[in-house]
Amino acid sequence: MKQKKNTNFRESKVISASEIGQFCYCSISWYLQQCGYKPDSPKLEIGIKTHEDLGRIIEISNKSSKKSKVFALIGYLILIFGVFILIHEVIL
Repeated sequence: MKQKKNTNFRESKVISASEIGQFCYCSISWYLQQCGYKPDSPKLEIGIKTHEDLGRIIEISNKSSKKSKVFALIGYLILIFGVFILIHEVIL
């Protein structure tokens, strides 16, 4: 009778750059994470929270940048419209 290996190793063939770093740091830890085991570390929780906070800050910054570009475009359009009105008034 054949024995079947019971691992939950994911089937995806694609790995990320951070996974390569994890593997280089500790290949056993990387393998255990792929099998579904989660590391238990207070510093890891702090790191995850910090990354989430930074992600929110970056998202807010990107939205603000987009808004400022829209407002700048509106300002330029108003300026151009004003110049056209001024030129029209001078000509008449």
